Amino acid sequence: MDRPTLLSRIARKGAAHEAIAHSIAGRRDAIAQLIGGLASAEPRVKYGCAKVLTLVSQQNPAALYPMFDVFLPLLEHENSFLKWNAIAIVANLAAADTKGMIDRILPRYLKPIGGPVMITAANTIAGAATIALARPDLADNLARAILGVEEAKYDTAECRNVAIGHAISALGRFFQHIRRQKPVLEFVSRQTANTRNATKKKAEAFLKKYGSPEEPAQTKQAATATSTAG
Repeated sequence: MDRPTLLSRIARKGAAHEAIAHSIAGRRDAIAQLIGGLASAEPRVKYGCAKVLTLVSQQNPAALYPMFDVFLPLLEHENSFLKWNAIAIVANLAAADTKGMIDRILPRYLKPIGGPVMITAANTIAGAATIALARPDLADNLARAILGVEEAKYDTAECRNVAIGHAISALGRFFQHIRRQKPVLEFVSRQTANTRNATKKKAEAFLKKYGSPEEPAQTKQAATATSTAG
């Protein structure tokens, strides 16, 4: 499969990006072509390559891990689509991170949570949860960064409310790995008064599942286990 054939397949309308990602995941030459395609002037090639690379990072993060540094400049790229894909890719590569690359770039990675672009913050929040699932030892640091969404500066207060909803969803993905759960539960508890109904409902569902700041779910479970054992 030569370069024009691969990139033309990716750029084709209705292209099966997932199948393409699966077929080239172990091929360094093909991955190099995809990375080169990110600089294409043709939108379908550029965005198609970004999508396929994101899928590869999900399916086989080890295949992209040697190119970890390639994606770091894209975290601040002026093109939002490339930036958002890079955020997802870097997060997915945490599962293959044998050299502690994530640890070194974490402050830079998490910076968008503070604003000003809500969609970039939301993508970063989701990425932080992905990293936490791959690296439970970082869960508390990542949770603390996500909690910063409450004081973040976005275009509007409603943007912050939307981002808070994303934060609640993300925290729910790795709550079991968080050691200091009370600040998280307090944050979520405050959102039961959020003026955005969708965010309020997420907060209520979270607390129903994990408990209140006074009685986290893990405390309830321990009490139930003790009672049963007795």
